[in-house]
Amino acid sequence: MTAAAADIARTVVGIIGNIISGAMFLSPVPTFIEIWKKGSVEQFSPIPYLATLVNCMVWTLYGLPMVHPHSILVVTINGSGAVLELIFVTLFLIYSDGKKRLKVILWLLLELAFIAALTFVTLTQVHTLKKRAEIVGTISILFNVMMYASPLSIMKLVIKTKSVEYMPFYFSLASFGNGVAWTTYALIRFDPFITIPNGLGTLLAVAQLVLYATYYKSTQRQIAARNANKEVNLSHITVCNGSQRSKPNH
Repeated sequence: MTAAAADIARTVVGIIGNIISGAMFLSPVPTFIEIWKKGSVEQFSPIPYLATLVNCMVWTLYGLPMVHPHSILVVTINGSGAVLELIFVTLFLIYSDGKKRLKVILWLLLELAFIAALTFVTLTQVHTLKKRAEIVGTISILFNVMMYASPLSIMKLVIKTKSVEYMPFYFSLASFGNGVAWTTYALIRFDPFITIPNGLGTLLAVAQLVLYATYYKSTQRQIAARNANKEVNLSHITVCNGSQRSKPNH
């Protein structure tokens, strides 16, 4: 493949990657609609959103011209992702209880402080593009793997309860597509900092989808049993109240 053809292919795959990444970043919307309707985050975890937020911020820094030139597609999608994840984290804060809210606030402040420090050190203390890309790229690998691995705590809950009710399916599906797209993008003009985490992320996303397929039916049975139990309890209360109202006075 010629250099020009490689550039064109990389740009096309990068645009596709932007679209898929956008879908991944938007995939929690149904989850947050459910949270909004219930008025509580219940057993949903903030970890995927916090991990994705710091990942997007680090990759935005990596793609800047003064760190890694010719990576505008990395900047556009991760900058947009950072804004969306910040909105999700804010919504999580609104619908969390006191203890969980405090933990989220502390993690958010820690992430923002870390990104501010990393940006300052990279742009003022490191003076070559190669060294800047190596430093930020290495850190990006760490946080990208953390983002993909963030549902592991939920995966443990899935295995324990044999239920995927609190494992967002669309996020897992979008993570798979995102991993495949960006791994392909990085392999066209080899970039180890993008290849390694997205390759691992693809494997983790496959594991999540396998879990979802494995426990989907048992989840539906649990939800049906729970709803049936609620209906029985409601009928019992109705009958009891009706009996009390019809009881004659002496």
